[in-house]
Amino acid sequence: MELLQLKYFLAVARLEHVTEAARSLHVTQSSLSKTIQRLEEDLGVPLFDRIGRKLRLNEFGSRFLRRAEKALFELEQGKQELSDLSSPEYGTLELAVTTASTLPNILREFRKKQPYIQFHVQMLTTLEMVTLLHRGEVDFCLSSPPIQGDDIECQIVFIDPILVAVPKGHRLADRRSVSLTELRDEWFVGVKRGYGTRDLVDSICKSVGFVPKYVYEGDEPARLSTLVEAEIGIAFIPSTARFSQEHIIYLQVENHELVREIALLWHRSRYISRAALEFREVVVEYFETLSKQTI
Repeated sequence: MELLQLKYFLAVARLEHVTEAARSLHVTQSSLSKTIQRLEEDLGVPLFDRIGRKLRLNEFGSRFLRRAEKALFELEQGKQELSDLSSPEYGTLELAVTTASTLPNILREFRKKQPYIQFHVQMLTTLEMVTLLHRGEVDFCLSSPPIQGDDIECQIVFIDPILVAVPKGHRLADRRSVSLTELRDEWFVGVKRGYGTRDLVDSICKSVGFVPKYVYEGDEPARLSTLVEAEIGIAFIPSTARFSQEHIIYLQVENHELVREIALLWHRSRYISRAALEFREVVVEYFETLSKQTI
């Protein structure tokens, strides 16, 4: 059994399509198919049910996938550990976020301490983040809501109040707070389902008797303030994501603990480099400072 066979198998198993897997690996379809066929011959069992160019993992393939992922995961951790030992001041941090509003400030503080460490950041839905976490493909995640799992460490770093953003000319603009039930007839702008804050807000609104009506649903949270200012709709915006704009008024929510928990997540078995450990310290210190400012 060869390492290349395992890498090709993982790509096909995750995509379940020969053409797409070959494209992602930058190899020909015939080369990929032959490699998978040799692996099945080595193992003595078929790993996929074949329907044209589409493949579906069978029971043999599903069981072998778990083992192959663990094997390649450990090899990758060994590679990262050696890289860290030889050049601790260089490298790349793999980060994922469901909440990006605080990330620029955090990265700015970290860069002061580690100027040669590069970043690769992905903005993901909660489900996408869980997939990467279980695979051990990211160093850290900033997530709201927190995510629990046998192989996931979860450290809650901040309790973030969720506010109601309205344009300056709105009927509620002269208020400092509002009850959720007063918003049942409003039109909202928000992110798509699958993002933590959206799912949390929808759930709490449903518990008090209404479902928010959205005129806009996107995947760019930073765009919401612009839409509120343009009077397209009002929005639920976490306090850490609000902008100091004179044309937007932020109201507190009465009688309900409408808050989100921001958590730092990492895979228990993933090697944590020195730079990653320092990044974690920066995150914790940043939110400790922010908590003192909001008390």
